[in-house]
Amino acid sequence: MALETRQRTGETEKMTVNVGVVDLGQVDLLVQEGFYSNRSDLMRTALRNQLALHADTVRQTVARRTLTVGLQHFSRADLEAVVAAGQRLQVQVVGLARIADDVPPDLALAAIESVTVLGAFQASAAVRRALAGRIH
Repeated sequence: MALETRQRTGETEKMTVNVGVVDLGQVDLLVQEGFYSNRSDLMRTALRNQLALHADTVRQTVARRTLTVGLQHFSRADLEAVVAAGQRLQVQVVGLARIADDVPPDLALAAIESVTVLGAFQASAAVRRALAGRIH
């Protein structure tokens, strides 16, 4: 199973943030004054700063809950090996969990006991339907 902890270009999720008009005005002022190239640049910087501030908490929680951080990709061969070994996976990811497009729903059901993703989960529509009751 491949694990990538760096963000790849194009693997981002859009997030909408509602802010008050005064905060928005201050954001626009900082952009206008050249501190940031645009609103999104300021928001990404602020988000990274907050994540850095809480990095120890995130690290401790990841260790305590045995979470995978980054990209966790499950190929058909990975899941077939899990089933052949008589095991079942508890997928717990902070980032992106991805199940290959060639994985049939019955294999996913046989190999995956539960899915908990803080971030994004990518799988075919059929696999998502099959695992619907196991996604938390």
